[in-house]
Amino acid sequence: MDVFQAALLGLVQGLTEFFPVSSSGHLVLIQAWLGIHEEGVLFEVAVHVATLVSVLVFYRRRVGSLALGLLTRRSADWRYAAKLALATVPAVVLVRVAGDFFEAQLESPRSAALGLLLTGAILWTTRRTLPGAHAAEPGWVAALLIGCAQALAILPGISRSGSTVAAALALGVAPAAAAEFSFLMSVIAIAGAAARMLPLVSAVPADAWPPLLVGGCVALVAGVAALALFVRLLRSGAFYRFAWYVWPVGVLALLLL
Repeated sequence: MDVFQAALLGLVQGLTEFFPVSSSGHLVLIQAWLGIHEEGVLFEVAVHVATLVSVLVFYRRRVGSLALGLLTRRSADWRYAAKLALATVPAVVLVRVAGDFFEAQLESPRSAALGLLLTGAILWTTRRTLPGAHAAEPGWVAALLIGCAQALAILPGISRSGSTVAAALALGVAPAAAAEFSFLMSVIAIAGAAARMLPLVSAVPADAWPPLLVGGCVALVAGVAALALFVRLLRSGAFYRFAWYVWPVGVLALLLL
């Protein structure tokens, strides 16, 4: 992978991580079309960490308030943090049980294409659920179910933001609150994935670091811009329209592959 390819993949990651179109699915498909096989999962983790930083930048006030509330023992903030932790449990369990299977799927363009078709179906459901979603935050059961949606999104092509926000809307959580919970929840999930890959860092050759760093920086900048636009589109009620993007892409990918 050269620096230009890394920048392209970083841009794709940053733009698609927060839009409900599956960043992992796009990365798998583009790597297959470009014939890129180096770095593999490690590169994906690197750009995911960059978009994690994007979340911290965009939600810096909420993160700061939450951190202060935890330090000062505000019950509301401890309750919210506990719900975030609960929502990560399904993904952790699934990775523990079948981590090797899911890592293998990350290298499968066909799995990514099929996942995009499923993502479109998930997004389409929000046409009916979004108008009735008004809760300020998810309850305990809702948090666990949103976490189950996040676990499903370990598969390539299934959008993490799309599945978790769609689940939150179906459970009655207001659009902005659903996005906030989804993306703050991603901080724990992505940090865990990155920690799992840390043993590979020591084995990265020196000439592989420039592409990783370039891809990460591009993903960070693109991620902040995409996150701001995502929240605006979600509030406008246009969330389900992303299905008209992922369906053709999934079908086209199956035909070309």
